[in-house]
Amino acid sequence: MKVTVLVGSKSDLELAEKVRARLSEFSVPCEVHVASAHRTPEKVDRLVRDPATDVFIAMAGLSAALPGAVAARTLKPVIGVPLHRGLGLDSLLSVVQMPPGIPVAAVGLDATENAALLAVAILALHYPELTAALEKYRAKWHEEPTTPLGGSP
Repeated sequence: MKVTVLVGSKSDLELAEKVRARLSEFSVPCEVHVASAHRTPEKVDRLVRDPATDVFIAMAGLSAALPGAVAARTLKPVIGVPLHRGLGLDSLLSVVQMPPGIPVAAVGLDATENAALLAVAILALHYPELTAALEKYRAKWHEEPTTPLGGSP
């Protein structure tokens, strides 16, 4: 069981570390790599061929081609995280508007936590111990008091 996280540049490593931290809470092994769809496509090719990876998380800003480039090279699940650079609209649209036949699961702008949790949910289909861990994680949301918008609890 392994998740591989690819980021388009070193400046995105801080966000990738948030994914790694959340996955480690579920004891899911994770590797993080800087690999650009445009500047280092050979590295992307090599990383996507890793047989030990079950799920890919690809994060990029601007044109955000990385999630689609990964999805075009594998049949394994790819989760795209559009990164907020400028307005973020260009990266958001690049991730969610994939051509037919090359799906990428998309989460919100900079939504690293949701990307990690989606990866865990996908892995839970084959690793039942993760289902119990996800149930426990979500149960804590029911226990914590919520704050209404614009007010105090």
